[in-house]
Amino acid sequence: MKLRDFFYVQRSDREVIIVLLLVMAVALGILFATGGDEQTPASAQADSTLTATPEGDTTRVPIYYKVEEQATELFAFDPNKADSTQLLRLGLQPWQVRNIYKYRAAGGVYRKKEDFARLYGLTVEKYRQLEPYIRISSDYAPASTLFADDAPAPRPDTLRYPQKLSEGETLDLNAADTTLLRRVPGIGSYYAHRIVQYRKRLGGFVSLQQLDEIDQFPAEAKAYFTISTEQVQRLKINDLTLDELKRHPYINYYQARAIVDYRRQHGRISDLSDLRLLRDFPEQAIERLRPYVVY
Repeated sequence: MKLRDFFYVQRSDREVIIVLLLVMAVALGILFATGGDEQTPASAQADSTLTATPEGDTTRVPIYYKVEEQATELFAFDPNKADSTQLLRLGLQPWQVRNIYKYRAAGGVYRKKEDFARLYGLTVEKYRQLEPYIRISSDYAPASTLFADDAPAPRPDTLRYPQKLSEGETLDLNAADTTLLRRVPGIGSYYAHRIVQYRKRLGGFVSLQQLDEIDQFPAEAKAYFTISTEQVQRLKINDLTLDELKRHPYINYYQARAIVDYRRQHGRISDLSDLRLLRDFPEQAIERLRPYVVY
């Protein structure tokens, strides 16, 4: 067999080989025409969170939008009329302001203070802070009230929106009811009820500083109070049971039990100083309780 027999290719096979060679030649031509540059992988592309320093180093800086905070201001406002600037000054978040605008654009109306409490994301703390300053205009009452038969002339709702005290005016903290308490600037129905409830538990206030024992009580409201202590109710410390003693805010269970045990072991208590050697009665606790005790 001759050597050329090993390289013999049939005509049909030769045609296939020629076509393949042409395809390869075209591919190589395209490759050279485009320069053969490699694409930069996505992982190597510039990171938008990297910033270059003057020395050429890069530092990863988180991308975020910063909303400039502003001090909260409290003033009378109507949620049906207040614009975005006023609402932001009151300490509401931008997205809450947008919700108010959407609600009003859809025909929603705040007819009473409690309606504003339904604002999405409004916390109890924030509502209590704003409630004394919410003023709902009578313009938003149903129009049918204008044509009611024998309807009395409209007048201010002094029960729901009492006129606030002027600077220099005061109330007796131990005598004022919730209606009078709501006349104090910064105090709405919530704090008015809290004052009355705590006053009842104490037996009466003996100091304006006791108002600070009410959670988040507005300190500026204390300037509108005076205190008369003639009607303060006092505890008969030698006669009350353990359960009766521990009802007072200044006597916990362990202190009440210590009083009962002391009476059983030593007899009647003549002065709170008799309890100063008990670990449950530090000097501060004794002095705080002293105005509320009789022997």
